[in-house]
Amino acid sequence: MDDLTALADWCDQLLARLSAGERRQLAREIARDLLPANARRIAAQQAPDGTPYTPRKAGAARDQRGHIRRGAMFAKLRTTRWLRAEATAERATVGFAGRVGRIALVHHEGLRDRVRPGGPEAIYPARPLLGLAAADVERIRDTVLAHLAGR
Repeated sequence: MDDLTALADWCDQLLARLSAGERRQLAREIARDLLPANARRIAAQQAPDGTPYTPRKAGAARDQRGHIRRGAMFAKLRTTRWLRAEATAERATVGFAGRVGRIALVHHEGLRDRVRPGGPEAIYPARPLLGLAAADVERIRDTVLAHLAGR
């Protein structure tokens, strides 16, 4: 996180000169840039630090006809319907919309939750869905510099 703190300190001095509208526009650019990077990481089944997700338990997931599902985890979560980017003059946010946010939090933090309403409880392994990788910090720095140069 010290890279993120250093980036925040560096950006604070530069962004203080911008108006609220310019900061909001820059935050929107950053959020739009981070959204596909996080979606690609989720599709690759990797945490922001590059470690792979803990695999599912074998044979536990069956569809209605009894066949084992082999699809990737979080395939629907990474779509633009649920994975959203928002921006204000103070911050850029990438997160999950609606009720799906609670489900994503359970998987992200590795919490205990019910498998289905009224069903058994399970302890989910931590699978970090969102975060900043070193490449993302560099991408943010480049976006800020490009925005200020084009000013």
